[in-house]
Amino acid sequence: MGKLEDQVQARTRALLDTLPIGETFDWVGTVSIPLTIGMLCILFDMPWEQRHDIKRWSDWASNIGPETQNEDYRAAFMGQMMEMLERFDGFMEARRNLPPSDDLLSRMVHSDAMGNMSPIERLSNIALLIVGGNDTTRNSMSALVEAFQKFPGELDKLRADPSLAANAAQEIIRWQSPVTHMRRTAVMDTDLGGQKIAKGEKVVMWYISANRDESVFPDANRFDVTRANARRHIAFGHGIHRCVGARLAEIQVGTLIEEIAQRRLQIVPQAAPTRLASPFLHGFTAMPVHLRQD
Repeated sequence: MGKLEDQVQARTRALLDTLPIGETFDWVGTVSIPLTIGMLCILFDMPWEQRHDIKRWSDWASNIGPETQNEDYRAAFMGQMMEMLERFDGFMEARRNLPPSDDLLSRMVHSDAMGNMSPIERLSNIALLIVGGNDTTRNSMSALVEAFQKFPGELDKLRADPSLAANAAQEIIRWQSPVTHMRRTAVMDTDLGGQKIAKGEKVVMWYISANRDESVFPDANRFDVTRANARRHIAFGHGIHRCVGARLAEIQVGTLIEEIAQRRLQIVPQAAPTRLASPFLHGFTAMPVHLRQD
């Protein structure tokens, strides 16, 4: 994590150095996507020129819109997933013949737990890593624009005290809740808040609702960079299901917030954002903005 934090900081600074001041550009496509996809390329030790493939596979893997409910779409989906699997199988096989190294694919292929997975297990794990490392972090980074617009005083607090960036990262993840829900299966009969749940029943956990629970987060609809219990959000899940990349996501989002504050950047929306049509991911596809520097 220490080495990755240095790389996150360097890549964030380099990208922000290229942004135009006073010219309209798409924050999602210019900032959020390159930062998250770039980190996945580092984690996988994947060539930068293949970054667009990662985004495409991630979009296919996470799409659950109405257009998915037909055989033609399912066939196209499997074609994309098999292309992804073939590419990563090549990367992993190359690493199998080399001494273990620090990138994620090498760690996987040389581990007892993941070194001999079946094709469907490999496909599922790779898709999960790509979606988890791309869609969620990029949508939190994009939500910053909306949060700072609705609550401009919060950016002033960060400028006065950039050390609040780490807590602000937790707060934007809570406030945005980029993954709206997950489903689990009850392993025993239980009673939850007076609701009886039988063994084998399916349960949907709405993270986006829990992160607005007023009994835990007073004034929960407010984005507050000084919120004392921002870390209590469950956007990363909980227990054995907690997101394996949570710490890296916190570093990425916190670094971006800190750089925005220290550079005294003002992100000014130029039109309403285009929102992702998904019941599963809470995010954006485009966000036209321009920058001012105070």
